[in-house]
Amino acid sequence: MASVLLIGLGRFGRHMAAKFEEEGSSVLAIEKDRARADSAVSILSNIQIADAADEEVIKNIGVGDFDICAVTVCDDFQSALEITVLLKDYGARFILARANSDIHRKLLLRNGADDVVYAERETAERMAVKYGSKNILDYVEISPEIAIYEIATPPGWEGRSIAEKSVRSKYGICILAVKKGESVSYLPGADHIFSAGETLMVVGSYDDIRKITK
Repeated sequence: MASVLLIGLGRFGRHMAAKFEEEGSSVLAIEKDRARADSAVSILSNIQIADAADEEVIKNIGVGDFDICAVTVCDDFQSALEITVLLKDYGARFILARANSDIHRKLLLRNGADDVVYAERETAERMAVKYGSKNILDYVEISPEIAIYEIATPPGWEGRSIAEKSVRSKYGICILAVKKGESVSYLPGADHIFSAGETLMVVGSYDDIRKITK
């Protein structure tokens, strides 16, 4: 279970706080706007009304005691940047920040953030990949180059085995699981025979995935 200091209870911050708590983490939220704080009471019990851009607030809260400090301020980038710097100065172990543009992301990373969530771009790119190809059903990015994709069984693979298709050597991908209805088979063996109605969970590059999902 992680201990989380979450700064900013806008819509994005509330969703993140709720998910952290659902996963069993202990969350303390800081929000300077009382109306926003009040709107989050139903999902989060530990809320402090304060301005986290105030150095005294960060100094006194003991940011080094938290596993994660999440800066989810979305309407004032200057404040988000100042908060990130203060968190770093006062010993935050890991800072996760939210950005709304590439330049904001770069500035946050250069000034103390360990990771940056670029929510709008990531969502837009995910939707474009998901709905831009009828054979890519979903994906989770691991790095800018590699992701885990859920894909429909490619044309011509039905009735053939993983070994027969030489999936890894020929296509550069690895099959993590095969799903059919509610049944999921993890790490299928080389003798697995592809059948109609299956979807495959595969890891690989987007370029390699596109070659088999066209």
